[in-house]
Amino acid sequence: MSPLLPSRRSALRTLGGIGAVVLGASACGPDESTGAPGDQGTAAKGLRLGAEWESHARTFMSWPALESVWGEDLPYVREDIARIARAIGRYEYVVMMARPELVKSAQKACGRDVEVIPLPVDDLWARDTVPVFVEQDGKVTGVDLNFNGWGDKQTHTNDGEVGRTLLAEYDIPRRQAPFIAEGGSFEPDGEGTLLITESSIVNDNRNPGKSRDRIEAEIKKTLGIEKVIWLKGVRGQDITDAHVDSLVRFTAPGVVLLDRAHPDTPADSWSRAADQAKAVLSEATDAKGRPFEIIDLPQPDLYEITGEGDDFVSTYANFYVANDAVFMPKFGDRKADKRARSILQEHFPQRDIVQVGIDTIASGGGGIHCATHDQPGEPVD
Repeated sequence: MSPLLPSRRSALRTLGGIGAVVLGASACGPDESTGAPGDQGTAAKGLRLGAEWESHARTFMSWPALESVWGEDLPYVREDIARIARAIGRYEYVVMMARPELVKSAQKACGRDVEVIPLPVDDLWARDTVPVFVEQDGKVTGVDLNFNGWGDKQTHTNDGEVGRTLLAEYDIPRRQAPFIAEGGSFEPDGEGTLLITESSIVNDNRNPGKSRDRIEAEIKKTLGIEKVIWLKGVRGQDITDAHVDSLVRFTAPGVVLLDRAHPDTPADSWSRAADQAKAVLSEATDAKGRPFEIIDLPQPDLYEITGEGDDFVSTYANFYVANDAVFMPKFGDRKADKRARSILQEHFPQRDIVQVGIDTIASGGGGIHCATHDQPGEPVD
């Protein structure tokens, strides 16, 4: 990515020069500012936010269009997106949203295993713009999270309407969340437990004036969650305010992979956030009362990777679990790529582990999970 243009990670420094601050609240106890109980809020009976490893009807993706963000790298990030779409398309149905004038070129790049539909979008971050899907009584509803450009840090006029337009396109019932968030903010286990970084949602740029307990109650009622485990995250370091999907991920109920920096990488706020997350999870239990098994997922050596840029996201944690396969980045550090693949294969033994090169996406502050969004259900033929 051109150094003159803000990536998702560099945008805050470009827009305001805000320093990184690790937030101070932890775990899932009461909000000390209000004294309210941390478990308030009851979901409707049978309402459930599933886990990513459950059956998918399809994967949604988005064709990037913003030259103002990607500049001369726009053709290259499109190559990355097409590469991911083609890889996933071998395993499940992929729908690529693209501006009408870009449908033809996107279809040519993605190939016949991907359906490209005309739907106005701005950028590639489908994880954050597409609604999250909840299930109740065998029916799927899309919960529109009111995407606002990660706290109005970037203007995404079309992406802000994806929750409405996409659900209408597929005749999926829509429910508007009473809070503002992005899909990358949430990591569910499918059995009532949700991991969230506080920095990405208890934040005046999304939910001004709302306490953590109020947001937690709204999340529980809206998504069918029984227990929220709050991690600190990092405020102001990247445009997402530290989404959980680049920090810690479930591989099964009670089992998480935790992103860890390479030993030769200087400690920074992200490393401290990982340490804090590990400390919280080591003491916590999930919604079913189980302790967590925590497995470190080491990053590659930054001197060995093929990508470049100060904002390069070198985490393997931003993987995507699809039907019969897991898609993870390949960074060019052969030893680290192989080690990460082995860890994921151990935890998803019945799935193919597919490594995909995403250097331009990573240079722009994201990963494969950021670029994909699963819809639960029986696979589309």
